[in-house]
Amino acid sequence: MDVKPSLIDGKWMTSDDRFEVRSPFSGELIAEVSLAGDDQIEMSLVAARSAAAKMRGLARFQIAKALNAISSGIASRKDEFARTIALESAKPLIYARGEVERAIATFALAAGEAERSAGEIVPIDVQASGKGKWGRTLRVPRGVVYGITPFNFPLNLVAHKVAPALASGNSIIVKPSPRTPLTAILLGEVFLESGLPAGALQVLHVDLEKIARIVSDDRIAMVSFTGSAAVGWELKAKAGRKPVTLELGGNAPVIVDESAEAERSVSRCVTGAFAYSGQVCISVQRLFIHENIADDWVSSFLSQAAKLRRGDPLDEKTQISVMIDEKAAQRIEKWVSDAVDNGAELLLGGRRDGTYYEPTILTNTDPEFSVVAEEAFAPVVVIERFQRFEDAVEMSNNSKYGLQAGVFSNDLRNIEYAEQSLEFAGVIVNDTPIFRVDNMPYGGWKESGFGREGVRYAMDEMSELKLIVHERLKA
Repeated sequence: MDVKPSLIDGKWMTSDDRFEVRSPFSGELIAEVSLAGDDQIEMSLVAARSAAAKMRGLARFQIAKALNAISSGIASRKDEFARTIALESAKPLIYARGEVERAIATFALAAGEAERSAGEIVPIDVQASGKGKWGRTLRVPRGVVYGITPFNFPLNLVAHKVAPALASGNSIIVKPSPRTPLTAILLGEVFLESGLPAGALQVLHVDLEKIARIVSDDRIAMVSFTGSAAVGWELKAKAGRKPVTLELGGNAPVIVDESAEAERSVSRCVTGAFAYSGQVCISVQRLFIHENIADDWVSSFLSQAAKLRRGDPLDEKTQISVMIDEKAAQRIEKWVSDAVDNGAELLLGGRRDGTYYEPTILTNTDPEFSVVAEEAFAPVVVIERFQRFEDAVEMSNNSKYGLQAGVFSNDLRNIEYAEQSLEFAGVIVNDTPIFRVDNMPYGGWKESGFGREGVRYAMDEMSELKLIVHERLKA
């Protein structure tokens, strides 16, 4: 079996140290991947710094052309990307294909933003001391970005680091999840055809204990992390004074009031809760249903969830497959068991078969239960009833997380109240919090992190603002 390499300064490099990648569904060995040693890490840092200087000198049209080439390159290999995602992450093909389409769009959006990205005119003569002067701002690349990505979107979450980094004139080193490194390697292959400086994108597989060294290195100008809260806050502490963006997940709520369109809200919430076995930062985890519609709504929700087709992620008909590994399935099995032992009512599911965990629905829960208070990251949802809309909003806000929330309502008073009162960085009206398109600002409040993704907003994070003030020239 060929050993999969790291991409360092435009070259594919291996070492004697390596790790295995196995299918979460079958357990079969998919690949062995080389881990970068200290010498290769140093080589990567040197190359990234050199590439950052070259990127800064490129014209906008050159960067935009390259990003469009990457978008087209992914499109030309979309089946290969989708199958690789499904194979290494156990994401059903129906969702893997959607992820590929989003990545194609992410790089195309970045190409457009690279052309448009500019500063603004600042009116300096608003005070007497500014008479005869004018100002403008520039966006200046930070330099070398270090992007750390999780397993659940092995292409598009990498794209959300890479595309804005390149579009804003930086270089970037990506550390993909060791569970799903193969998709990032494919992206590296596409990048090499883009015409950008060789070291502008590097895919570097490293042991966890080496990450701190890279994060704290002075040549790294910024860290962009998506993953668990525990790791994210630890990395921020190690980054010192350099800017860090953290996307750390949540336990997203959805409120369904009595004016909502019942059939659509049920269908969207089933998808929002159980797509990719709930292993999405904005999966529906907490459902609050008005008591006047709750009986019929919950009955329909249970019926649709029970009919989800289980199977091989490479089967086009599969709707739900296994979790990323058995440890993750065992964790959620314990959380659900603890909740039931302490009074929660199990309405559906609750059984584990190896790495597979059934779609599971609970009610009569306590806000202190792990399955409510923490990020489940599993095919588990809790349903509670409410009388007053304000109470549903209060229950939604009873969380240390604040990523996205959903509201189904046709009552403008309730919609406006939710928009103003929900303590979440994103409020999705008449859809679930799992909704995301790739140009919108995306990120969290509270323990969900800080900073924003979404191409243009990430470009702002990945660049410095410089003010230029001129004396007006006299005719």
